Amino acid sequence: MTHGCPKPETDLYGLISRAAPDHAALVTPQGPSLTYRTLKREVERVADALVCIGMEKGARVAIVLPNGPEAVIAFLAASIAGVAAPLNPAYRLEEFRFYLEDTGAQALILPPGGMEAARRAAMPGTALLEIRSGHDGAMLLSADPAGSRRRSAASPAAAETALVLHTSGTTGRPKRVPLSHANLAASAQNIANTYALTEDDTSLCVMPLFHVHGLVGSVLSALASGGTVVVPRGGFNALSFWQTARGHGTTWYSAVPSVHQMLLARARGEARPAGAKKLRFIRSCSSALAPATMEALERAYGVPVIEAYGMTEAAHQMASNPLPPGDRKPGSVGTGTGIDIAIMNPDGTILAAGEQGEVVIRGRSVIAGYEGNPEANRESFTDGWFRTGDQGRLDGEAYLTLVGRIKELINRGGEKISPLEVDQVLELHPAVAEAATFAVPHRVYGEEVAAVIALCAETGEAEILAFCRERLADFKCPKKIYIVEKIPRGETGKIQRRKLAEILEP
Repeated sequence: MTHGCPKPETDLYGLISRAAPDHAALVTPQGPSLTYRTLKREVERVADALVCIGMEKGARVAIVLPNGPEAVIAFLAASIAGVAAPLNPAYRLEEFRFYLEDTGAQALILPPGGMEAARRAAMPGTALLEIRSGHDGAMLLSADPAGSRRRSAASPAAAETALVLHTSGTTGRPKRVPLSHANLAASAQNIANTYALTEDDTSLCVMPLFHVHGLVGSVLSALASGGTVVVPRGGFNALSFWQTARGHGTTWYSAVPSVHQMLLARARGEARPAGAKKLRFIRSCSSALAPATMEALERAYGVPVIEAYGMTEAAHQMASNPLPPGDRKPGSVGTGTGIDIAIMNPDGTILAAGEQGEVVIRGRSVIAGYEGNPEANRESFTDGWFRTGDQGRLDGEAYLTLVGRIKELINRGGEKISPLEVDQVLELHPAVAEAATFAVPHRVYGEEVAAVIALCAETGEAEILAFCRERLADFKCPKKIYIVEKIPRGETGKIQRRKLAEILEP
């Protein structure tokens, strides 16, 4: 790989180039431990390999890998050689086809044994690569040999797109979110600054690496501080969590509330686990944290719980409560972290403290616009502010409290699910005349997926659920189906999704 003077504040290559070379960067329990020198070497090797098979700046490299060192290195390498496009390994065949086509992926990185399934999902001409790590942490990459040639990846520019993710919208069609190197580096540094992260800190990454929370909130922020990130294979495991934390001296971790609740459920009033002894703080993001859960976590583990607010379009974090001795306000997501936050009414007027309206943001970590979606851009940007679709209010100290979502997305433990996407699958069933998907409260995930259907032929709930499981990832599938003669509607004739739970679950 060729490069000039790295710019650590503006690109991901610079981010991993400024730390102490012999300090531990990436650790996998019962697997390789990579120093920053080794991490940089392997990222360069994989980036060069991608260039050698024809990837150029702007080329989309899809990544379908479980959590592990391979996922981190593939992401960083793809962001340097082209554009990383990680996908959820739980997707079904039709979902993979859609996302690969929508992204325009020219290469697809897979775990060993994934070629056969990939050939069914990928477009003709897509380069298929399997990746695995050796005992010394070296990445072993296989690729279709056609077109291979010796070339080196060039260091990326700050404005170049590094990562493309999809975010669900109320129209049902996912929107492409292009995050630049500058967006990601700024967000990672904002997080490191917020929590005073240093090279002495160790992050335990339990969030999936196909989401911005795991990639930026757990991994890039740790690398930005020159610290260590522990990446267990396969992601979160409640049974081994504290053993892993103890074995690697974890000082902090970030997760959605459902993960925190699963750990609390296993604690059952027992003494503070040994793995919590070195913790400085626990971070919660991607879904609202109940004040009671925050209090229970602090009692169980003896460290402050910090609630933050993030979204894909802002490269993750937008606001956070501060570390002690700063004032943590239960129920609030804190103050802006490196970006501006305001409250706006529908006509674009910025509202005063205490007034309720739409949360809007601007800053270095916020995207300039969605890809190929001028309608969404017209709706989402006003006078340089990005409209989040969330309702909230700021108090006199600029602490933000979220009071609801304008958009009708279902937030299942941080997974944002479009109800219209599920509707469309339900209505493919020949016995379903009409469907409406909505959120119902859930003790662990915050919200769960439910649906109401009107039939045009005889069928049952079990058959409909089985139909969905064949076509949707498990987290998108309704867990309850209500069968009615006529779907309830409001006075104007529109389905009011937010009220369906009240009507159907009295």
